[in-house]
Amino acid sequence: MAWWTTLLVIVQIVCALSIIILVLLQHGKGADMGAAFGGGASGSLFGATGSANFLSRATAVLATVFFLATIGLAYSGTSHRVAKPDTGGGGLMSTVPQDTPKDAAKDAAKDAAKDATKEVPAPSGSKAGDIPK
Repeated sequence: MAWWTTLLVIVQIVCALSIIILVLLQHGKGADMGAAFGGGASGSLFGATGSANFLSRATAVLATVFFLATIGLAYSGTSHRVAKPDTGGGGLMSTVPQDTPKDAAKDAAKDAAKDATKEVPAPSGSKAGDIPK
């Protein structure tokens, strides 16, 4: 299954770079000088060149492949997660492995409390020892 995820990532990266290149190559609707002054068919729905050329169709196809690869990656990233039977249900946190013991949090809190009550000796030559408690 890892090869499938790798393939989808490669397809997604190639599509993304290709879309960037195709969009930069396309001729904008308002790029003509006549369009700036209201000339010709610049106000039409699809511009002066017609409905679609090769670049715009290729961009649409690559965008579709990009979205399908994204959906495939989302599915492959979540499809192998299965809820453990002893947790009593699904959910994201039920799939996380529990490597730490349950009492680790209590032990950490006790250690922090012990460290907070320890007295730290004042450095030599410091007037911190003169402060009354």
